[in-house]
Amino acid sequence: MNKSILVVTCLFAATSVFGHSTTVPPVKPNRSAKSAINPADVKLPTGFAATIVAEDLGSARHIVVSKTGDIYVKLAKLKDGKGIYRLRDTNKDGVVDERVGFGDYPGTGIFIRDGYMYTSSNNSIYRYKLNENQEVINPDQPEKLVSGLREKDRDKSKSIAVDNQGNIYVNIASDNDACRVAGTGKGMMPCPLLDSAAGIWRFKANVLDQPFDSGVRYATGLKNVVGLDWNGKTNSLFVVQHGRGKFDDFYPQYYTPKQSAELPAETMYEVHQGDDAGWPYVYYDHIQKKKILAPEYGGDGKKTGTAKTINPVAAFPAHMGPNGLLFYTGTAFPERYRNGAFIAFHAQSQELHKGFLIGFVPFKNGKASGPWEIFADNFAGTDLVKPTGPVQHRPCGLAQGPDGSLYVTDDLNGTLFKISYQATGRKATASSGK
Repeated sequence: MNKSILVVTCLFAATSVFGHSTTVPPVKPNRSAKSAINPADVKLPTGFAATIVAEDLGSARHIVVSKTGDIYVKLAKLKDGKGIYRLRDTNKDGVVDERVGFGDYPGTGIFIRDGYMYTSSNNSIYRYKLNENQEVINPDQPEKLVSGLREKDRDKSKSIAVDNQGNIYVNIASDNDACRVAGTGKGMMPCPLLDSAAGIWRFKANVLDQPFDSGVRYATGLKNVVGLDWNGKTNSLFVVQHGRGKFDDFYPQYYTPKQSAELPAETMYEVHQGDDAGWPYVYYDHIQKKKILAPEYGGDGKKTGTAKTINPVAAFPAHMGPNGLLFYTGTAFPERYRNGAFIAFHAQSQELHKGFLIGFVPFKNGKASGPWEIFADNFAGTDLVKPTGPVQHRPCGLAQGPDGSLYVTDDLNGTLFKISYQATGRKATASSGK
């Protein structure tokens, strides 16, 4: 078929399926653009390579890839009036050449399960029915599942995951960093935010118009979870938490500025109904390797926290901002990566002078089987010890493609990376995404 006819045909088909949604003309990566690093500069283990498949997406947050290879990206801010974009590589050259926008609400969460695509705004959850080609049938008429989720000026993103039993899980973050009384270092006791924030809530994935108070507070004591994923091997929910901020502002007798910058750990948890991760009363110190009582509640940097709170599966340096979590279910990557957890870190650690990277936690038999490691580095495109320029990319969302590759969004300059593996001398085995 003539290439121009093929492109027109594809665009016509997209318009037919997506109704009044916005189709954006093809945009090829501009290697001279100041917003993009050369993908060859992404530091990866031997055998892996990164490519750029799309740019200028806007504030790209979480992402899913359908079984047919269509990429759906959720935006934190509307781009051309749209909060979701479907990306497609129609000529199979490795670069997105068709973009279709829909959804008039910004947000973070997006998840595909059992013929539906679930998305979130900063206060609600929606779903879209998919056809046999994994395309959204009525993009301008989403079904609203949940409304009335707490939305404040900070940490308002709602991230979602769906299990195999028809339940949807959503993060509601605390907008008060340590549940302090305003202007003081005194903690509120009990913390009143825990009734409607700082936890994971569960709703039904197939019931429309659920108000907030119809949901179940599934887990509590989680200050801000942006990355979460349902682990099919363990049949349980895993989350990664942003830790709290400063200690030395009101408690210099217990914490030096250096300690304040290096604490507490960012943490990964496996959560079940009724679990309490401890915030704001307890935090995890990855240096001492134990739970510590927060100073607002009588701690001194050494007193241990209550045993009633759950322990983290893994702990990471402070302030790295884990924004994406994905359990890898493919076979295209080497064996050691299978069923392990990839984490997209959105910020940087002053302790390590590292950040804006993809980490990895190996798993075996449903349990973390080794320390975390850096998988993909240098998205920042600058030296974080002595910066030579601004940060170029902030990894945020992760998705697995049908060929077993790993997609990474950047919510700073809207670049979409694809990481693939090709062992020397043999062809990598393809795999279906979840």
